[in-house]
Amino acid sequence: MNNPVITVLCGGTSAEREVSLGSGRASALALARNFPTRLCELSADALPADLDPRRQVVFSTLHGTFGEDGGMQRLLDAAGVHYAGCDAASSAFTMDKTRTKAAAAARGLTVAKGLTFASSTKPTAEAVTATLGDQVVVKPNDQGSSVGLTLAGDGSTLATALAGITAGNWLIEERIAGRELSVGVLQGRAMGVVEIRPKSGVYDYTSKYTKGLTEYFAPAPLDPATTQMVQAAAETAFAACGCRDYARVDFILAVNNSVNNRLYLLEINTLPGMKETSLLPMSARCAGLDFTALVRELVLPAVQRFRGSVPVQS
Repeated sequence: MNNPVITVLCGGTSAEREVSLGSGRASALALARNFPTRLCELSADALPADLDPRRQVVFSTLHGTFGEDGGMQRLLDAAGVHYAGCDAASSAFTMDKTRTKAAAAARGLTVAKGLTFASSTKPTAEAVTATLGDQVVVKPNDQGSSVGLTLAGDGSTLATALAGITAGNWLIEERIAGRELSVGVLQGRAMGVVEIRPKSGVYDYTSKYTKGLTEYFAPAPLDPATTQMVQAAAETAFAACGCRDYARVDFILAVNNSVNNRLYLLEINTLPGMKETSLLPMSARCAGLDFTALVRELVLPAVQRFRGSVPVQS
């Protein structure tokens, strides 16, 4: 059998570089229990110089721009390198939160009302309030890890947030009060539902990556029917966006009595955090997969694609 070396990519050039380094180290240690593995830290938007498509399969833990938006995937495709996870097209698609929401809505999922704009054409606070109300969320349209997230509850806070936008594409959504949920999807099938409860009430970058600031419940304390609804929605979103191998899908379950049990899609993360304490591994543990078993399952489809295309070496 033709056994490749698993090359774990980490680091990169995005705002999420430090998160990626942690994901890469943890994943490489776990993968090494089942495959010959090497860890490769990147500092430029380019492939490693010694990447050999005849011997290596890539497991990327690059987060954010270039790593997760299809940039790295396009380079891998051009070089003929097999890799785990979503392909270039679905990576680029899901990195765009607005396009993701539109595709999910076309399949019947509920999404929050919002508006997308470039920094050069940003709206006034008054225009936003007239369309979406006072309670809104401001965030980049194409980044992850809650980078740049602002919650505005009045016109003054919103105006300040808008004034600070000087580059990029942005999204403003109505803020939905509810329970934040995350679901890992593996080979098109949803795993366990995880509930996220930030002590500050806002799951921003600080709450995500500062120990003790957020509580996680895995599995989420939901009744069976609601759990199944969330899992089915995750599978629908995964399929709607053309995802491959695995992803993490995030939702808000509304708590307003007038929309009881209404589930809102937030986003799809195609290269989610991959430390043992990250959300995707939490979801997998609910389905009986420990971290070592999970990373093996994540990379196995790419290994199979590799074995189907590379002649067995004698």
